Amino acid sequence: MRYGPYAAAARLDERLGDPQDDGRLFSYARCAALDEGEEFPLEICRELDFLGLPRAYVPVEYGGTLLGYDEALQLMRVVARRDLTVAIGHGKTFLGAVSVWTSGDAEQARRLGAEIAGGTIVSWGLTERDHGSDLLAGEVRAVPGPDGSGYRLSGEKWLINNATRGHQLCVLARTDTSGGPRGFSILLVDRRTLDPASHRPLPAVALHGIRGADISGVAFTDAAVPATALVGTEGGGLEIVLKSLQLTRTLCASLSLGAADQALGLAVDYANERHNFGRPLVDLPQTRRLLTESYADLLLAEAVTLVAGRAINALTGELSVSSAITKYFVPTLVDRMFPRLAKVLGSRALLVGDTYRHGRFQKVQRDHRIVGIFDGSTMVNLHSLVNQFPALVRGYRRGRVDLAGLQAAATLEEPLGAFDRTRLELVSRPGSSPVQALPLAVEELCELAEAGEVGTVVGTLATELRAATDRLIEQMAGHRPTALDVPAEVFALAESYAACFAAAAAIQLWLRNRKAFGSDELRHSGLQNSELRHSELWYSGLWLEAALTRALALVDPTLRTELSGEVFDRLAVPLFAQHASGRLLSLLPYPGEEESA
Repeated sequence: MRYGPYAAAARLDERLGDPQDDGRLFSYARCAALDEGEEFPLEICRELDFLGLPRAYVPVEYGGTLLGYDEALQLMRVVARRDLTVAIGHGKTFLGAVSVWTSGDAEQARRLGAEIAGGTIVSWGLTERDHGSDLLAGEVRAVPGPDGSGYRLSGEKWLINNATRGHQLCVLARTDTSGGPRGFSILLVDRRTLDPASHRPLPAVALHGIRGADISGVAFTDAAVPATALVGTEGGGLEIVLKSLQLTRTLCASLSLGAADQALGLAVDYANERHNFGRPLVDLPQTRRLLTESYADLLLAEAVTLVAGRAINALTGELSVSSAITKYFVPTLVDRMFPRLAKVLGSRALLVGDTYRHGRFQKVQRDHRIVGIFDGSTMVNLHSLVNQFPALVRGYRRGRVDLAGLQAAATLEEPLGAFDRTRLELVSRPGSSPVQALPLAVEELCELAEAGEVGTVVGTLATELRAATDRLIEQMAGHRPTALDVPAEVFALAESYAACFAAAAAIQLWLRNRKAFGSDELRHSGLQNSELRHSELWYSGLWLEAALTRALALVDPTLRTELSGEVFDRLAVPLFAQHASGRLLSLLPYPGEEESA
């Protein structure tokens, strides 16, 4: 079986060429040099434009190729796997335009879609120097023009990606002097049509990671903006932003997966090449454990991303929960991988230049730190989750599940329906279907374990997970949401719930795809070695056992199971087989050259 979005990503990967070939434009060497010089990767972004990537940021109904958001995730993962600076710099156009996709009128969206397909860069002007993520405190204002039509825009937006390079900016501006939830609007500002005296770029800021990115700002001074620039309705700006963030926060997972792909691949390379005390580093038990635990985390992060990405289309009304969890959980899990992998690389994890692979490890570790901050920081997303505790508790206790939506989100062979933006909600009134389906899913797993179709350990882990989730729900029920002064222990409950969601998503993914990717027939059908290793990941639930082991420790850190160690020894076999074959370290067979042609 081939997963369609992986095939599209493989085609882009192939057309970009081998990143280890220093002669290629989008090579590791070129990206390292640009980072050292703090230069924007302009030529690489132009190549991505030439290859048509901007059209993947535009929904099909507005002239692009974006239909299922799972494909957009995999395309951006390809770019991020090569360089996060490029991925963040180029992909920002989707973030800039997303307010129009969720709330603009059809004509406005079609015009913007055509612009983006032609290379127009769009930015998102949300944050301000003195207010950060407190959007209701924003001071950039848009007042009616002197003739009563259009707006006059004044104030500064700061720490904006592509603020200097962007041709158009979706700006959140105060349109009611009293502010409040209905006091802000979104304006699509075309800087090319503004009076040059009415706006100016702010100086770029010095960055620790993504050094070549254009992170700066823009200042407006009585800039005349036409009435047609309004996105949605006046006063609807905050609602538009919050709904749009549900898409962008989910897509941010692609950046983390790409970073993890690169970091883990580097560590496995080094462990295979390096000898200590007369033995290959990879043969040392501690080294193997560091690598396989990181591999388990990558597979768990990928499982969450696959389900959450498809949920954009399939469980749209629940995105306020799944997007907040994905944006917190995946970057956090990947951040925790880096110190572990750094132990494998030793001093090579810190060095820049040509000493080891262009200093790529220290660069990707620096670059990735920004992912957990933008589009809502870790704490912002956890707070969003805390505010939805009552609905999550009710939904779990009542066993409320959107069975059709969950099936579509988790079954990779099932075609996704069109994304319906009218189904976006500020809060998920039904709760979270993956978590609320957990009791039924655990029963299904236990029945498979009794029938010998999955390891008994998987059934044991799933049963422990269900018990831990029951306890967690009761703890969540004891909290009453407050706007401010949320106790630290309540954030810890949100973290545990996110891990429950991750485990539940992994279970659903395995249950709905095990026959396609890991059936006994596949194991005896003459598969090539690399494909066979993927089948073994699924057969008897090997990857699921590892993922549940990792997730369960996050749901309830007090749990200790004697079953947790041995699975990582078995996980070494598919890890090293995938790496040796040149395939992506992934749950799914990433097509090779002959399959993506």
